[in-house]
Amino acid sequence: MTESQPHLLFSFGTLLDRQVQTALFGRTVATTPAALAGYATRPLAITDEAVIATSGQDVHLTLERRLGSTVEGAVLRLTDEELAAADAYEVADYARRQVLLTSGETAWAYLDANPLRSAARIVIVGDSIAYGRCDPQGGWTGHLAAAHIAANETQNRVFNLAVPGSTLADVSAQTPALLPPRHPDTLIVAAGINDSAVPLAAPGDGHDGLAHLTGHLDSLAATARRHNARLVVVGPVWLDETRTGDYEGLRFTTDRALALRTALRAWCADHHIDFLDLWEPLRDQPHLLVDGLHPDAAGHKELHRHLDALG
Repeated sequence: MTESQPHLLFSFGTLLDRQVQTALFGRTVATTPAALAGYATRPLAITDEAVIATSGQDVHLTLERRLGSTVEGAVLRLTDEELAAADAYEVADYARRQVLLTSGETAWAYLDANPLRSAARIVIVGDSIAYGRCDPQGGWTGHLAAAHIAANETQNRVFNLAVPGSTLADVSAQTPALLPPRHPDTLIVAAGINDSAVPLAAPGDGHDGLAHLTGHLDSLAATARRHNARLVVVGPVWLDETRTGDYEGLRFTTDRALALRTALRAWCADHHIDFLDLWEPLRDQPHLLVDGLHPDAAGHKELHRHLDALG
């Protein structure tokens, strides 16, 4: 039996405390100095009594994105059981995600559980719904951009690079060249509904866009990781199958959209990637869809309200 490789965990707070380590892991853990660029810390109030009892502190630190800043810390090498203990220790305000250290190593770190709350420079790639078709105000992404930039005009940026008609194959192929000049810390991928469509001309030709999602998502995850950007995958919007009909030679169905939603959610869970579910806000509200597929202006506002409430 081969032993599993240790998990590298970047810490900048209480997990570096020897008493906390002993309480969680039954031992003190050797650490290696490390740094994480593009981040800064801010205080986070803790209310969980068990966590406060372990750390002796009711205020911990959390990370937020800030271009040009660096957080100094250390890397812990943990077993499977110890990583699970660290997960249990961290409160719901944190989520374990992969980061790229200044050394070039990839490690786990506990980030803000809300990826949009901690973001500064956001790139959005996707299809016509992410583009904001049918809404002169730019759709839910336009509302997101307005609110995000208004919160900090000096540092916050949103670049909506969505292209109507895009599939995940298109997005995964085009995105690597788009990121370098924009210095993103967060990459939002809002595509996939076109992968779920069934061509009416040859519905039985054996090609199924849903069957290739994993490879495209893996590619996008690798692209985001190279830029130390946090990947956020957005699920499909509810659709009114009774009105989609023949849409430019394609057929969109509820079953296929739900299959897409399930596949995206499962991949994100398996890879510790953030998944934002947009299905429920418009469910059973056909009046918020222009053609059964694209939200109207009111529908996009509802989607943005849903995302804003997550924070």
